[in-house]
Amino acid sequence: MKKLLLFTAVVLFAFTTAQSQELRIGFKAGVNFASIGGDFTDDYDGRTSFHIGGLVEIPISEKFAVQPELLYSSQGATSEYSDSFGGVTFTVEEKLKLDYINIPIMAKYYIIDGLAVEAGPQFGILVSAKGEYEASGGGDSESDEEDLKDVYNTLDIGFGLGGSYRLNNGVFFSARYVIGLSDVTNEDDFEGDFGPFDIEAFKQRNSVIQLSAGFSF
Repeated sequence: MKKLLLFTAVVLFAFTTAQSQELRIGFKAGVNFASIGGDFTDDYDGRTSFHIGGLVEIPISEKFAVQPELLYSSQGATSEYSDSFGGVTFTVEEKLKLDYINIPIMAKYYIIDGLAVEAGPQFGILVSAKGEYEASGGGDSESDEEDLKDVYNTLDIGFGLGGSYRLNNGVFFSARYVIGLSDVTNEDDFEGDFGPFDIEAFKQRNSVIQLSAGFSF
């Protein structure tokens, strides 16, 4: 992780030094439509949350630019199911909250003035992982929260693809899809929980659609 952060800092410094007169610095925020795919996720539903952070657009030529970002992104998944016990039906709502500091590095190509397509890798550092549930039925309800950070990997790697449109006044809008390339689960911890099961094939990956609005200058 330290090598990744050092590499990112060196790249940003080098580009900043070379292109300091043409940089665009900005901030963005928006909505996440997140989910988790892979093994044992058939009952997972999407989770709607948010992202917020800053960016630097570094022009390479008239048409090309590189845009590193630093985002706080709340992701994860939800599920809901019902069960009966003693003639009473209970409804259980579960929420998996995975919060990351994400570092996307997007290569941008401007089709026309203001309108760009973008693609590039994303590196995420897990800062919080919590499982919440609420069960209700028969006039009663109960809820609880559990820290799951040891169950999920600290580093998440993904790839983003999207587009953006910037107005002359600096306001911009963007849409991006980020597909996870790495397993979010910590196999060692899952192996301890599941005992004799073969956990080597147990893979889960993040997936998120991001709609953003921001300002750059």
